[in-house]
Amino acid sequence: MPLILGLDPGLGTTGWGVIMADGNRLSHVANGHIRTETKMPLATRLLALDIALTDLMLEHRPDGAAVEEVFVNSNPQSTLKLGQARGVVLLGAARAGVEVGEYTPAVIKKAVVGVGNASKDQVHAMIQRLLPGVKIAGADAADALAVAITHAHHMATARRIPRA
Repeated sequence: MPLILGLDPGLGTTGWGVIMADGNRLSHVANGHIRTETKMPLATRLLALDIALTDLMLEHRPDGAAVEEVFVNSNPQSTLKLGQARGVVLLGAARAGVEVGEYTPAVIKKAVVGVGNASKDQVHAMIQRLLPGVKIAGADAADALAVAITHAHHMATARRIPRA
């Protein structure tokens, strides 16, 4: 059964969630968040994120990882910081030898709720249903669990489709 690490990257807070996937059966393993101190220099914050992610990879040893793709918001500075944090997350997974799936917010919502324009509340409610008894560490961790669930569904579908 593959262990999947979902990541919702952010410079201030990166959410993470680990699930076990057995076909369409999912079970919660762990979730949480990595926070960086806003008063630290950017390079130091990115290093702190990298170190925490490395520790997370060593602790859980995931078979696969998934990351939410960057969305562009109205503040270019925020988008740039998000992209830098996402780069650290992708690098950390690659360094650990873990293959990474990348999914847009609409694809994640569709995989978890069934519609690409679902609200965050709907996504979080479905996570509670898909992972019964889960205690979610916060909104970023919930988003990361949704990314992991999306990756599990995509992996299960890819296994069912015969390769040419």
